Amino acid sequence: MAVNGCPACLQKQRRIDELEEQVKSLKGKLRYQERKTEEGFFGSSTPSSKKPVKPNTDQKEKKPKGARLGHKGVGRKSHTDESADRTVDVGPDSETCPDCGGPLENKGWAARSVVDLPPRKAEKIKFRLAKRYCPNCRRNHTAKAPGVLPKNLFGNRLIAEAVEMHYLHGVPIGRICEYLGIGAGSLVKLFRLCAGHFEGIIGILTKEYRQALVKHADESNWRTLGKNGYVWLFATIDLSIFLFGKNRSAKVPQEVLGTDPLPGVLVVDRYAAYNKSPCKIQYCCEHLSREVQDLEKEFPEDAEVVAFVAVVIPQLSLAMGLRTQPISDETFYRRSAALSQEIKSTMRQPARHMGIRRIQDIFRENEHRLFHWADDRSVPAENNLSERDLRPSVIARKVSFGSGSDAGAWARSILTTAAVTIRKRAGEVRGRIKLALDLLAVNPKTDPYPVLFGTSNPYPP
Repeated sequence: MAVNGCPACLQKQRRIDELEEQVKSLKGKLRYQERKTEEGFFGSSTPSSKKPVKPNTDQKEKKPKGARLGHKGVGRKSHTDESADRTVDVGPDSETCPDCGGPLENKGWAARSVVDLPPRKAEKIKFRLAKRYCPNCRRNHTAKAPGVLPKNLFGNRLIAEAVEMHYLHGVPIGRICEYLGIGAGSLVKLFRLCAGHFEGIIGILTKEYRQALVKHADESNWRTLGKNGYVWLFATIDLSIFLFGKNRSAKVPQEVLGTDPLPGVLVVDRYAAYNKSPCKIQYCCEHLSREVQDLEKEFPEDAEVVAFVAVVIPQLSLAMGLRTQPISDETFYRRSAALSQEIKSTMRQPARHMGIRRIQDIFRENEHRLFHWADDRSVPAENNLSERDLRPSVIARKVSFGSGSDAGAWARSILTTAAVTIRKRAGEVRGRIKLALDLLAVNPKTDPYPVLFGTSNPYPP
């Protein structure tokens, strides 16, 4: 019965409540479709290449030009006779005045400092190799060309520069060919030749990766032969192993990590392929933070959701930034223990909304994979290291559309691994690759690993 005792009013109220629930449900579905159209299938975690609609870049307010008032300026200095690499005399166009036609008087020289590059092109060199004959052995002995691999047309300096440009800086092959003045086919053969000499480094770096106390892993899309595939990254603070053209099967991390128990912690997202890793696992809190934010975007009018997000997001943000704060280890572990308990308490609170329950279930069911950062300061709560290492490959995928062959993906795996790891350990990539190739030119059985990745200076004084 209705409050006023009218059955018709009660029926109308029930119909109103039913329609309000229907409108609320339809609004939720509409918001989901709008978000899916704008952000893609994975919400805020959707890669930029998968987003259906990309908004235009916001025009930010330009900062005022020039230094602050009272700031001591640092102007551009002119070259001196000692600092200049060369001096070029530029004579007058004419000895007569261009305005009146009268004779011009000699007033000396005006100086202008310029920084420029000389024309860059592959240099054609003809070596005259000393040839000698041994009458006792009845054999000829010919000197070897320095800095050139056996039976190779191109020098090691050119190969090293091309590898650095393409696999480290992402310069397209066509641009490298224009820059060095060689053909695309020849350049591809050089890459595969260099990869063949460095092939053994993957196995050695994999053994080092397994013993690292903090390991990272991630994966992204990569096309090979026009077919969808993946690029896998296994990284630490001083090495990066790239595997291109592989599928997204759990066999890939199993091949890298092996089956024997390993020390340390593996930092990953929540992709199930890593769950059988033979070591402790730390899930990335940034990915979880995005899911929490997506929940608010989907239900912006739900007070329970808004309150839940307002509590969880600051907690996860503090967890990700706590280890980098300028505090002592004692203070860190005290704060991390309290913070981890706060997060656990939040996830154990009763909730009516199903979206909140889903997030809470993730934390409760994976509690053993979410709080290693609180027990060890060296373990990050996010996977930013692998995200940064993988970003150049994502850009290369957009520029080159992947690898044109399995051999190209194989060469990219080896040379990208070599270039990125050298930069992490030594900084100077081109010189290390050239020196390793020089040693291989003298002795093909030389192990390139110590020269490529050794911490000591490989260059003679």
